[in-house]
Amino acid sequence: MHKDTPQHYGTISRLFHWSTALLLLWQFTTAFGHLLLDDTPVGDFLWSSHKPTGLVIIVLITIRLAWALWTHPRRPAAINQLAAYGHYALYALMLLIPALALLRQYGSGRSFTPFGIPLMPGFEGEAIEWMTLPANVLHSWLGWLLLAMIAGHIMMARAHRRSGDVNVLERMASKR
Repeated sequence: MHKDTPQHYGTISRLFHWSTALLLLWQFTTAFGHLLLDDTPVGDFLWSSHKPTGLVIIVLITIRLAWALWTHPRRPAAINQLAAYGHYALYALMLLIPALALLRQYGSGRSFTPFGIPLMPGFEGEAIEWMTLPANVLHSWLGWLLLAMIAGHIMMARAHRRSGDVNVLERMASKR
């Protein structure tokens, strides 16, 4: 029940999956709030949690990826190669997007103290353009691509459930 098997994901894998889903839901809520409610108290409240949540996501995804690699022989196999590539792309984006933002944060010279923990002290002077430019160009676009891929992930899980193929949703949602 707690361990992954070739038929079902265990408790820890499911906890990682659904925690990531909730954090990403919140992260996209903050992005939409910033986009639609900019310069309002609600928009400011939502946006204030965007960077700390991004840090939590990158830490969680790193741990989750290590767990997936460690438990790989026991985990359910992808139903086909396209599904495997889709999962690889999801993991890559969930690591790359916050990593770009952290690089931009450092290169901007602004301090970063998520949850009151001083991670980046900041510095005086000009921003470091080679650090800020990649995130300035890619962070938002890759974020929206991730949202589209998550929507596709959900749709494919539902489609496989209805088609009589492997019920991939049950593998991640039920306790067997």
